[in-house]
Amino acid sequence: MTSNSSFADLGVPARLISNLSARGITDPFPIQVSTLPDTLAGLDVLGRGKTGSGKTLAFSIPLVARLADAKRRPGHPTGLVLAPTRELATQITAAMEPLAASYGLKVTTIFGGVSQSRQESALRSGVDIVVACPGRLEDLMRQRVISLDAVDITVLDEADHMADLGFLPGVTRILAATPSNGQRLLFSATLDNGVDKLVKRFLRNHVMHSVDEANSPVAEMTHHVFHVGSAGAKAELVHRLASGTGRRILFMRTKHQARKLARQLTDAGVPSVDLHGNLSQPARDRNLAAFSSGEARVLVATDIAARGVHVDDVQLVVHVDPPAEHKAYLHRSGRTARAGSAGDVVTVVLPEQRRDTSALMRRAGISVAPQQVTAASEPVMELVGEIAPYQAPAPKTAHVQPAQRSQPRRRPNRGGERAKAARSQQRAGGGRGHRAGGRTGASRSS
Repeated sequence: MTSNSSFADLGVPARLISNLSARGITDPFPIQVSTLPDTLAGLDVLGRGKTGSGKTLAFSIPLVARLADAKRRPGHPTGLVLAPTRELATQITAAMEPLAASYGLKVTTIFGGVSQSRQESALRSGVDIVVACPGRLEDLMRQRVISLDAVDITVLDEADHMADLGFLPGVTRILAATPSNGQRLLFSATLDNGVDKLVKRFLRNHVMHSVDEANSPVAEMTHHVFHVGSAGAKAELVHRLASGTGRRILFMRTKHQARKLARQLTDAGVPSVDLHGNLSQPARDRNLAAFSSGEARVLVATDIAARGVHVDDVQLVVHVDPPAEHKAYLHRSGRTARAGSAGDVVTVVLPEQRRDTSALMRRAGISVAPQQVTAASEPVMELVGEIAPYQAPAPKTAHVQPAQRSQPRRRPNRGGERAKAARSQQRAGGGRGHRAGGRTGASRSS
């Protein structure tokens, strides 16, 4: 997947080449070979490439190189990257920070779901590059915590996903707030759902570079379609697929089922974490860190992880619940076989799902013969490989209610209650109730 061109051949500054080499990155990937000469020359670029193609470095290198001598002003960043999800924004920042450090540039991340006080503090102290999700960025712009009037280079990543999520009106307002003479780089798998309008309005005399067709399957992926006879057989198969030694990502349709499966696998001795929209940002970060470090071998996720979650060496992706449309299939599958690595993708199919899954595969451009399997079938065992040793789940700590101090029993104040009742009866009887008792009131009511 690499070419004969080196980073030096492409015009990458020596300081960044040294930084990349120190991290074991020595050979550029096709989208980097295609785009770097133009982006480093200051041209607007539209990059189209399949998932896992190495585009984060393709835009991080020219962004850092362009801002090497920028002057820092509080609340006025000179570089801006827009991303559709918190996970993608976080991972872009992680990839960019080592490069930025080569020139003493500061990077911060802005997104919702967390307190904005730290983000405000970072902006006020001065940052050079902001990696942001549109919603929170617009909030801070309205509050005048941040101004985009000094932005010299803007990157829009996963523009098609922005469109799918309905973010394009906000993205349009954000881009309009940046100087029109700045450099703009837009990366998108497709140009539908309004992305083409962004290109026409905001990119000037741009150069387009395309690596493989939009939404094309990755050549290094091996696809498997496993038919099962029942829900019980499916559950056994999924547990078996999760039991190998390498990293696995299992995709579910709902948050509840993702949480439930992660818990079941952990209880069965397969350390697992979940990732879905109901988790707070600290919980998402914690679970992703556990998966990245190997503390958890399995990530059970909804489609929130289908884009932007890049963890190295994911050996297997399992569509426990087949997705509804082919683009989701390709983006889910793209969590493995990234940047030239190999990986396997399994789709588990119940009898009632066969027709829809067959149509899904055709639309995704995947040609694979379905196999009827059980958890003990040879194709399954071959795919799983070595079974990881059982790992006992951490003991669950019972929540103990603090002991309550016993209160002395208070005797009711009978005298006070009788006096209160007498006063009430006296008012009801107009002052005569103490003689007539309840009969006076009763006769008046009748």
